[in-house]
Amino acid sequence: MNTPVLEARGLYKHFGALEVLRGVDLRVAKGEVVVVVGPSGCGKSTFLRCLNLLERPTAGEVLLDGEVISGPGVDANRVRQQVGMVFQRFHLFPHLNALDNVALAPQRVLGLSAEVAREKAVGLLEKVGVGSRQLAHPQEMSGGEQQRVAIARALAMEPEVLLFDEPTSSLDPEWVGEVLKTMHALVEEGVTMVVVTHEMGFAREVADAVLFMDQGLVVERGRPEEVLGRPQHERTRLFLKRILRENHDPQ
Repeated sequence: MNTPVLEARGLYKHFGALEVLRGVDLRVAKGEVVVVVGPSGCGKSTFLRCLNLLERPTAGEVLLDGEVISGPGVDANRVRQQVGMVFQRFHLFPHLNALDNVALAPQRVLGLSAEVAREKAVGLLEKVGVGSRQLAHPQEMSGGEQQRVAIARALAMEPEVLLFDEPTSSLDPEWVGEVLKTMHALVEEGVTMVVVTHEMGFAREVADAVLFMDQGLVVERGRPEEVLGRPQHERTRLFLKRILRENHDPQ
């Protein structure tokens, strides 16, 4: 089997006496989309944060292109350049417009000139569908527009893998589709992605593999039609039943 782009081996994460991750494994091939689902508080977000060293694993290893990146002395900023992340909250700089939010890191980290970085930013904002909003500040944009700017900002660093932590959970329903459409386009381009989401339709459509997590463990993994369509574990079945019920509850 080819070396995966991103791999986690037996990840554990403790916060004091609290065990959040209890031996989680992951393999992501180049161009693959892995979707992680599970109930709130099961460790999904902590798992993502361990993959790009926003949290340091208590035990286990994270590898990028076969190289351990979670050991002592590793440059976490270099790792985050290669393993980008889009958060639930957009974390845009409020004093910068969309263009400068996207252009800043390529100048500071990649060493691009201001002209080249801004030209690149314009192209990425067009790509994610907010090219007309490049001079708008975050407070002047909808949640969907802000999240697409955040996606452009992550892409500006040319990461090998892009992590998404519930990218639509903070959005009003009317803006969810815009962000999912942008993510669909990235999938079509072959962007390697690990996505934590409750959007089961998106998972069914784009995932190469689905992981169901509960209580810090991967309970079930497989193709989306298997995990989401024919789950083998009772915990997976109960979770999917609850999600389906919530999505159909009258408002």
